[in-house]
Amino acid sequence: MGTEKNDRYLINDKPIKAIWIFALPLIIGNFFQQTYTMVDSMVVGRYVSSDALAAIGASYAFTNIFIWIAGGGGIGASVIASRYFGNKKYKLMKTSIYSAMIDFLVFSVIMALVGLLVGRPVMMLLRTPESVLDEAVIYLNIYFCGLPFLFMYNIISAMFNAIGKSKIPLYFLIFSSVFNIGLDIFMVRILHMGIAGVAWATLVAQGLSAIISFFALLRIMKTFYEDNPEEKVSLFSAQESLRMAGIALPSILQQATVAIGMMLVQSVVNGFGPLALAGFSAAARVENFVAVPWSAFNNAMSTYTAQNLGAGQKQRVRQGYIATNKLIMLFGLGFFVILELFAGNIIRLFLGENITETALSVGCGYITFLGLCSYLLGLKMSVDGMLRGAADTKAFTIANLVNLALRVLISFTLAPIYGVAFVWIASPIGWAANWLISYAHYRKTDLAKG
Repeated sequence: MGTEKNDRYLINDKPIKAIWIFALPLIIGNFFQQTYTMVDSMVVGRYVSSDALAAIGASYAFTNIFIWIAGGGGIGASVIASRYFGNKKYKLMKTSIYSAMIDFLVFSVIMALVGLLVGRPVMMLLRTPESVLDEAVIYLNIYFCGLPFLFMYNIISAMFNAIGKSKIPLYFLIFSSVFNIGLDIFMVRILHMGIAGVAWATLVAQGLSAIISFFALLRIMKTFYEDNPEEKVSLFSAQESLRMAGIALPSILQQATVAIGMMLVQSVVNGFGPLALAGFSAAARVENFVAVPWSAFNNAMSTYTAQNLGAGQKQRVRQGYIATNKLIMLFGLGFFVILELFAGNIIRLFLGENITETALSVGCGYITFLGLCSYLLGLKMSVDGMLRGAADTKAFTIANLVNLALRVLISFTLAPIYGVAFVWIASPIGWAANWLISYAHYRKTDLAKG
């Protein structure tokens, strides 16, 4: 056999141990990733200007669409590879992985061209303050040039996760994050490139990491075979592409609609001016940091479910879901304590001497409320991950659309009247509705019966 026993821990180990072993490298790696995005904001906020930080914040909601599409597509496509891995059909597993990389490379180039064409009009449509518009567009144009690297890295990482090797993307994320931070400081403080320096640092770091991880995946693929090590593997299969599309497209739709919703919400915040936007942007970075373990458990449940169903072990899925929710509540308690006690200090890290009372008030209000409710995001992502792993995409897609609709509706109708706080108050309402719909559907499935 071309795989080691340890690679099948999601199928063989105790559920809570298996989930934790899989999720921990994702959590550490994504913390590094979020750390360098936070450093981006800190470097710009401290050494360029608060307007530059607001420019990154204004563009972030738009770039999030592409980040979430890449992530959703990778997770969705990896479900097929996980099933083949669980069933020890390694030839088909390889074909599905190679097909996914080709599909998403083409798709990413198209998305990059679209982004370059519509960047400025979208920023204007979102009512980006005039004082930060030009800098936001500069950042976006450089960002979109590196979009194929972002897509390829996400797809490759998802495929490593599909075969239980979640530690490998961790190493590349650590390398990319540390390299990015070094480039940030060099390009902004030494070369005085401003916001463009931050964008170029991200492009170079992600590009190098994507190229190295691509060759690492090719090497790993050579270790998997069924009977004949010299077997010929198809590099592309239209049939596998269609199968992956059936799962990946709902994931992409779900992720894209949520990101579009956040972009619409961003337009509400933009209406409160650049000072409020700077505080909101800092707090949004903190929310992304908090979402790291929830995203890891989402990926873990997706791969865990797919591998165990592929191995014919349906009863383990319910056990893994319960174990994941226990871990989520533990992390939720930790975030509550940290965010309630240190909100002001955290926001000041981003804005330094440039901080204003408005920015501090908005940022602290956002993250203290987040501390109370973040576990709801974890619970909704856990059940969504399980349904995705079972290729049961309809319910969680509907649930996420409801989530989006509630958040946009509340933000647009109540925030302009009662204040910007209703932008973040809307979030847990949407998360709770999302969880209720997905969980109610799960209870009707065979997975709940174990």
